[in-house]
Amino acid sequence: MLRNLLGEPPRVNSGVLAEAMDHMARAASLLRKEMSAHEDQSHDFRKLEIWTRGLVSSLDELEQSLFAARHFRRSVKAGTVDDMSVEEQGEYARYVYFYKNGFIRVFSLLDKLGTVLNTMYGLNTTQTKAHFSYFTVLRQFRLVGEHLPLADELDRIKDAYRDPLQNLRKRRNAEIHYMNAEMQDDLWQRHQGLHNKIQLEDLDGHLQDLQQGLELVCKSLLASYRYSLKHWPTSGSSGNKIKTSSR
Repeated sequence: MLRNLLGEPPRVNSGVLAEAMDHMARAASLLRKEMSAHEDQSHDFRKLEIWTRGLVSSLDELEQSLFAARHFRRSVKAGTVDDMSVEEQGEYARYVYFYKNGFIRVFSLLDKLGTVLNTMYGLNTTQTKAHFSYFTVLRQFRLVGEHLPLADELDRIKDAYRDPLQNLRKRRNAEIHYMNAEMQDDLWQRHQGLHNKIQLEDLDGHLQDLQQGLELVCKSLLASYRYSLKHWPTSGSSGNKIKTSSR
């Protein structure tokens, strides 16, 4: 959608993004077959199918946010807001909007994946924490002691992106709880000199963090759905949980 608005050709999925999309689409198709074959009176399969389609849409929106942020960043040439023309200030504002939309979606998407995993594998994470996050779900795998190969892979992915994830988390927390994320650097610079021009934050560095956040999300989705498809129940009697245990 955003590519069309910006006069760009549609995205052609490739790499880990394409793999994640493909595995989620296959899982959604299998869930629809389960609903058709077993009537799904409890609506468990329907719920997981809707959530999976929601993850596909959320991943698409995250990638588009990164694309749009990069698009508008290319028009930002000045080093300070004071030195920008009115037009360039508008481009910078649009960059900020899509960049913030992107890093908020990284954590939103991970938490949605956590909800799917919690339900699919019957982890009962709410017994540990009422309002849980994706990272709580990863710890819950250890407490339950099942599906540890999946837990190990998800932990390895998370650890491989530790630094960009921490950068994005700090900016997400600032944006949600304290102040606009792009103004953090402004505040620090005001402390250094009240009348100095405010230098822009590291736009390219922030986009690189967001790119790595997208990669983290894609790899986590791919690992989760690849494992789920491999351990898909062969009988409708298994309910909404994939009961195959791998310790």
